[in-house]
Amino acid sequence: MRMGFKEHLRAEVVPGEATYVISERGITAFDDARVAVVAPLLDGTRDFRSLVADASPHCSPTDVALAIGRLNEADLLNRDPVRATPTAAAAAAYWELAGAPGPLSLSTVRVRAVGGADARSAEQACTASGLLVREATDDDADAPADLTLVVCDNYLDPELAEVDAEQRAAGTPWLLAKPHGTTPWIGPLFRPGDGPCWQCLSHRLSGHRGAETHLRRALGRPVAHPPAETPASLLLGNQLAVAECVKWLGGHRHPGQDGVLTFDTFSLTTRVHPLRARPQCSGCGDPGLVARRVLAPVTVTSRPKADLTGSGHRSATAEQTLRRYEHLISPITGVVKAVQRDTRGPAGLNSFRAGHNHARGPRGLTGPASELRSESGGKGMTELDARVGALCESLERHSGMYEGDEPVVRASWREVADRAVHPADCQLYDPRQGMEPFDEDAPVDWTPVWSLTRGEHRLLPTALLYFDAPRTPGLGHVRADSNGNAAGSSTEDAIVQGFLELVERDAVALWWYNRTRHAAVDLDAFDEPWIGRMRELHASLGREVWVLDVTADFGIPTFAAVTRRTDKPAEDILFGFGAHFDPKVALCRALAEANQMMPAVAEVRADGTGYGCRDERLLHWWRTATTAAHPYLLPDQQAPLRGPGDFAYAPRTDLRDDVAAIGAAVRERGLELLVLDQTRPDVGLPVVKVIVPGMRHFWDRFAPGRLFDVPVSLGRRSAPTPYEELNPVPLFL
Repeated sequence: MRMGFKEHLRAEVVPGEATYVISERGITAFDDARVAVVAPLLDGTRDFRSLVADASPHCSPTDVALAIGRLNEADLLNRDPVRATPTAAAAAAYWELAGAPGPLSLSTVRVRAVGGADARSAEQACTASGLLVREATDDDADAPADLTLVVCDNYLDPELAEVDAEQRAAGTPWLLAKPHGTTPWIGPLFRPGDGPCWQCLSHRLSGHRGAETHLRRALGRPVAHPPAETPASLLLGNQLAVAECVKWLGGHRHPGQDGVLTFDTFSLTTRVHPLRARPQCSGCGDPGLVARRVLAPVTVTSRPKADLTGSGHRSATAEQTLRRYEHLISPITGVVKAVQRDTRGPAGLNSFRAGHNHARGPRGLTGPASELRSESGGKGMTELDARVGALCESLERHSGMYEGDEPVVRASWREVADRAVHPADCQLYDPRQGMEPFDEDAPVDWTPVWSLTRGEHRLLPTALLYFDAPRTPGLGHVRADSNGNAAGSSTEDAIVQGFLELVERDAVALWWYNRTRHAAVDLDAFDEPWIGRMRELHASLGREVWVLDVTADFGIPTFAAVTRRTDKPAEDILFGFGAHFDPKVALCRALAEANQMMPAVAEVRADGTGYGCRDERLLHWWRTATTAAHPYLLPDQQAPLRGPGDFAYAPRTDLRDDVAAIGAAVRERGLELLVLDQTRPDVGLPVVKVIVPGMRHFWDRFAPGRLFDVPVSLGRRSAPTPYEELNPVPLFL
């Protein structure tokens, strides 16, 4: 049995120093005189007896055996190496480094072009790499190839759905590639029955191409991109695709084969975009998963809190949450295109953005589609909190999108009134607001939600629960918004956060539209250094900030942070809100939300230019609103400052206890706590929509109820505010 170094290795001996074994990945040194004698002899032509003979008299047979043993232990030797040409030896070295045997000499590839892609260039690249290309004119054209290479110029070309179905039916693997353009895409390598399919990829990619999807539907055909390539870039794209084919056929496997590799030909940078199979995928998964989840009762279990500081009270830390879900950030295979700091204004504002906000409603009375929230955003006391917040809000909004696999019941209100909640009890518009009414006789889609109060399912219009749900005649102005939508580290966490948002917005609506005066919060009393730093930060921007206690009848601390410019006539008034059982957390949330809004006005100049927004309503408010004209924004000077001791707060260590306390508080007020589980199996982040019919959004919704009654019961007003005297300025967050 002949012995020699592996093809990717070469030995060099420096006499009296060491033997160096060299590869493109580094150098290994052996300070062993026996290895120095034997290494030059390991050229693949000698067996052990010949090695002993040629090593004599410098090494004994035992020394030769010991030297070979050391090299074997380091996995540096081949047994009976094949004498090969330099080209073949280099290829063998490549496969040794890959840890794979290499492709068979008769490995076959079928090349298929989709759209405007060029099959001939890809075929030539395959042939140049020693692959046998099976063409349609071959005698054995119908025989399955070892691998199909599909080249395209658009990963969303509808023809790829046919390719995917054919390959899955045949059970044969295929590699998708876009060799064209300034940035070639390579992968995924789809393996039917193992890993994601093209439909998994298409779902993710479509989410980042809303405009293209709309145009494709309008045109009834794929959207053609103008060519942008050079012969060199096209050659590079094809060679990268073929290299991946060769690696696969040679037995090399790596996690990146499930994803998309992009190569920027301008910067010569690459990125791998990981793709995972969607458990609910209609092509390769179980499309009934979401419906079964929604139809199951929402169960509340013990969830010890991992952190009771900052914005905590959750069952996982921010670090844990980021590690768990950061793979979902990608402009190709992710749910979230990117998470980025808003660079306008000081970094200490900790304002982050994460793609389109699906909860944006239409303009006017229907919802505040302001540019302040045109993207999902994150806030927090730290950069990490804000980054994770932006990621989770974007995932939350995505999870609330209608996909078509949600359970629905088609019926009129009158047919399901015994188990349904009327949408008017949730939206709370007054007829005088002129909204198109809900038709109680029209058949519409309803989706079940779980009543934690009754322990049974209730029905609500699907269009009220999911963004972009199909519109059917009779819905009127019924449409979804994000109020009560929340993500969490667990279902219990999400329920708590969703309910706290309802409390916050309900309390803010009571204050804003009734224009009642409220006590200021004593910011110095909370023993939180971050608050002091934020006041200094606002002062450095020519602003002052204060916080109002707008806590309402639920008794859960709810605060409104207000900030204005003091160095010019236009005050650029902004606010942020926060609610939490812990008054310190509520306070920090309100201030952090005000910071989150700050970038839009952080660079305003004395001449009134520099606003980071084009929304005319917002610009009018910033340029004209003053605290003198809106005194309800200022603290009530007759009321004592509010500090931590003014709030009854008893810490709880388990989120299950928080949910129980919420349920009790809702029942005490004669209300009902409803929960819709919106968690998507492919995302994994627990997401719910919490609904308490009768609680008020902070948008302008003026039906009779809490908006008029609670301020009186709390002693803020002696009588309900007349409809005509409600604040005419709709809250625009």
